[in-house]
Amino acid sequence: MFTGIVREVGTLLERRESGDTYLRIGCARAPETIETGASIACNGICLTVLETGTADGQPWFEVSASAETKTKTTLGTWQRGQRINLEPALRLGDEMGGHIVSGHVDGVGRISGIRPEGDSHRITIEVPADLARFIAPKGSVAVDGISLTVNEVADSDGGPSFGVNIIPHTWAVTSLAGAEPGSKVNIEIDLLARYVARLADVESEIRA
Repeated sequence: MFTGIVREVGTLLERRESGDTYLRIGCARAPETIETGASIACNGICLTVLETGTADGQPWFEVSASAETKTKTTLGTWQRGQRINLEPALRLGDEMGGHIVSGHVDGVGRISGIRPEGDSHRITIEVPADLARFIAPKGSVAVDGISLTVNEVADSDGGPSFGVNIIPHTWAVTSLAGAEPGSKVNIEIDLLARYVARLADVESEIRA
């Protein structure tokens, strides 16, 4: 489990295809502090550490992704130099600063607008229609692994969308600073919203 509080932004150093996709990601953490088999959220995708090391003074860890992960997330488009939000798995006793995030991406959204709003930035994100029912004003959503509060929801020409406000700190310490209209982002809906919707569906089926 994760909180959606990004710890650092890593960089994709190498990508190779060999059955699955193998990614070597540069980070700031010393290799000895990253356990093989540990889970790390990479732009919101829960991936397992296969190997760690250092090359030319740059610490790195390696993960793999299946074909299913590539088709359900933005990972299939990542190229060398890609900036990646990183969060290690939550440990017992860690502060719960964001919201409960599983690292299981529900779909891919598209940034349709970015505009300054005071010292912050307002970002509008279009989402697939099947995810729209799970996103509500003041609810939580993870965007590329970042825990955010939904400001508003709407229907636009591109379909359902929602808006989030990105404070200067979040803008500075995540990959969103490099985003632009048209950028694709991983979306994970709130677990509570998922279960409430499922309960509503079951109740409706029983009544029918």
